Amino acid sequence: MKQKFIVPALLVLLVLFFSYPIFIRAKLPIPSDTIIGLYHPFRDLYAKQYPNGIPYKNFLITDPVRQQYPWRFLAISIEKDMQLPLWNPYSFAGAPLLANFQTAAFYPFNILLFVLPFAFGWSALIILGQILAGVFMYLYLTNLRLNYYSRFLGSIVYVFCGFMIAWLEWGTLDQVGIWLPLILFSLDKLVFYNKKQRVIIKNIWGWIFLLSLVLSFFAGHVQSFFYLFIVSFCYFLARWFQHGKSRKLLLLFSILICCFLIFTIIQWFPTLQFIALSARNVDQLNNWQQPGWFIPWQNLIQFIVPDFFGNPATLNYWGIWNYAEFIGYIGIFPLLIAFFALFYRHDKKTLFFGTFFFLSLIFALPTIFAKIPYLLQISFFATSQPTRLLFITDFSLAILAALGLDYFIRFEMKKKLFYPIIYLFILFAGIWVFVLFGYKLLHISPENISISKHNLYIPTLFFALTVVFIGAAMFIKEKKVTKIFIVILLALSVIDLFRFADKFIPFTDRHYLFPVTATLSYLQQQPGQFRIMTTDSQMLPPNFSIMYHLQSLDGYDPLYLQRYGEMMAAISRDKPDISAPFGFNRIITPTNINSRLIDLFGVKYVLSLSSINKSKLVKVFTEGQTQVYENKNAFSRTFFVNDIKSATTKKEAIGFMFAKNIDLHKTAIVEGWDKSATHFTIGSATINNYQENSVSIKTQSKGDSFLVLTDSYYPNWHVTIDGNKVKIYQTDYNFRGIFLPRGNHDVVFFDSLL
Repeated sequence: MKQKFIVPALLVLLVLFFSYPIFIRAKLPIPSDTIIGLYHPFRDLYAKQYPNGIPYKNFLITDPVRQQYPWRFLAISIEKDMQLPLWNPYSFAGAPLLANFQTAAFYPFNILLFVLPFAFGWSALIILGQILAGVFMYLYLTNLRLNYYSRFLGSIVYVFCGFMIAWLEWGTLDQVGIWLPLILFSLDKLVFYNKKQRVIIKNIWGWIFLLSLVLSFFAGHVQSFFYLFIVSFCYFLARWFQHGKSRKLLLLFSILICCFLIFTIIQWFPTLQFIALSARNVDQLNNWQQPGWFIPWQNLIQFIVPDFFGNPATLNYWGIWNYAEFIGYIGIFPLLIAFFALFYRHDKKTLFFGTFFFLSLIFALPTIFAKIPYLLQISFFATSQPTRLLFITDFSLAILAALGLDYFIRFEMKKKLFYPIIYLFILFAGIWVFVLFGYKLLHISPENISISKHNLYIPTLFFALTVVFIGAAMFIKEKKVTKIFIVILLALSVIDLFRFADKFIPFTDRHYLFPVTATLSYLQQQPGQFRIMTTDSQMLPPNFSIMYHLQSLDGYDPLYLQRYGEMMAAISRDKPDISAPFGFNRIITPTNINSRLIDLFGVKYVLSLSSINKSKLVKVFTEGQTQVYENKNAFSRTFFVNDIKSATTKKEAIGFMFAKNIDLHKTAIVEGWDKSATHFTIGSATINNYQENSVSIKTQSKGDSFLVLTDSYYPNWHVTIDGNKVKIYQTDYNFRGIFLPRGNHDVVFFDSLL
């Protein structure tokens, strides 16, 4: 009985050992070093000690600090106030937060972020994900009746494979992945116990399946979940056909899927609504034609030599952008033994995972099959990068490696492993010939090929050692001695994967994680509701403002409102041109400070690394290279207008916005206007409570009036006047406006799920 816990315990210990910087040196598994190493005003904070910026380990993986960490931080802070995290007022002049799937607002493991200081809760979340990935894979492989060595190999490969390591610190893609082996395990149990007619136990496994599916959905990455669901659905069908095609089992599975849809409606409904209103299908539709959208054929070499094209962590990556999207490395011995299973283990399990291995590659590589969804412009697929299919590739390879090692140990067919060894030897030999002689044919620079040559040594060494110990295991018939060599091969695989993972993953100083600088402190102390913007990509990048509760025009999200994207495109073009594509590609960073629409957005402070000579901008603060300018023309967040001009189309509306004869202080451009009045009384409006999900305003006017609030318009926002709900009009192309009768009123804008 105790033996059953040895391998899981060893997996846990290995994960903890890999994460030792967290425990021994109080580091964080997030690239916070890029914050103070790449961006101002954080570089200014350490300028005296590090004039050129603090060294950072991996510039490629800035997304966790630019997206996932701020979004989750904001969501948790709102949830702590017992509210749904519906709205993010700090990016894009306001944008949906809950509907942004990557916020993972309902992921149950967020409890760690509630009970622990947020940064330490993040560390616990990352570590727990790795542990559960290994334990769940071990459970599944145990259910396949594989031996202990095989279970260990498959589990450790899955935890430290290229995909899981590349996306580890995002806290979303890997969190989706950890549930797939448990889902397959529960489906196996569901089918088996249905066959045995054990109703109570059957229902328990049904609930485990449902729970695992729901948790993977809430983990925060819809594309990875979609792949997980396809594999799970096909796996159920395969098991269903294999075990008698029971109608009761099919009905139970259908009920469970319906329950899943009901339990997760709180997430998928607002997300679908957001997608429908976003610019994703407009601004990213032709991205598939860019290099690196699919896995380049030459990057298949990274399954053997992970750093053949260099590594971003060593600042010498010279391949097509980007490394993390193409890395599916699982180690030399696991890859070899996985192909041994593909060649010689002829059973249904190998056929199933072998099929998904090949299919995932077929649709991730630039094949004609992979291009079909993009040529047909199929929604969702046409804007989803297929390289994420490496999730399924690596998952399949991890199981195939376990199946291969099990076959190697149990059956007298060890010598057939000689053929995969020969194939891999030919590949290594070919690579060496290329780096020594053939690179000139492709006009690769000597500097780049020297990087490839240097990074080829260690994989070659691991291959040579693997061949030696496999050879010993093949020809020595003493079982105890053979097991020793198997253990050595497993240890070699652990070292191989740890070396690969440790090179890529940064563990960083917690003091580097969004420190407060003099500039940020100055901005936080300024009264009223205002927005900021930057004029340089090295300044306070998109979404950082969330961490300081500063509202900004910029934002970085695969989903952003199409109306906002159109307005920002027009501002950048300095004309009423809202035609697609916008050219933002998920990142909006407006820099046209001359536009009067920037003033309309209420941009009161502009951050710059260079001097600005504009009459409306006055320098008010300096920190190192960071200069802060106050915009004297910035509009108030809410104001009354004298007149409205009705627009019937958005093209007409944007035209009015750029019309020089229209004073936006006095005239609002309103769409869907359904009243006869167009001239109004000017009153006074004061925001007395501004929160993420609500805005309270006290107004006074002696006659009928029209109030503008320059927060992004979204259909889920509602408004009451003295408790009575009224209509919000889409105003000034992107904002909100309401008709107010004369008198003193309490106006409350509030967000809701519907």
